[in-house]
Amino acid sequence: MTTGLIVDDAAIMRIRLREILEPEYDIVAEAGDGEEALEKYAEFTPDFVTLDITMPRTNGLDALPRLLERDPSARVIIVSAVGQKRIVINALKMGAVDFIIKPFERDRVLVAVERVVQGRMGDTVREFA
Repeated sequence: MTTGLIVDDAAIMRIRLREILEPEYDIVAEAGDGEEALEKYAEFTPDFVTLDITMPRTNGLDALPRLLERDPSARVIIVSAVGQKRIVINALKMGAVDFIIKPFERDRVLVAVERVVQGRMGDTVREFA
């Protein structure tokens, strides 16, 4: 089964994503910040990661290049709040492969993960711009 790692500092957001993604995907771990995400990724090497941008200690934009440096094939979906368009575009240019916006729309989350897992990312930057 395809595995995932959910990274968000808000437990309620992690719960919501888990509810959306399971049982189609096996969520092997959760992390509350970028540092913990790097540790969990190294431990579990999931097929995809949902990575929140705004978090304490190490935010998503700081964790993303470090994650991709360790594993250039990592498939990261950026999680953003409404109004962070420029930040999302920067994250996509840094190597994230898709994005989802809070509050989560179930269908959009599932489409993003399915596209990423199946390698059908397309030009997400152009789609969002």
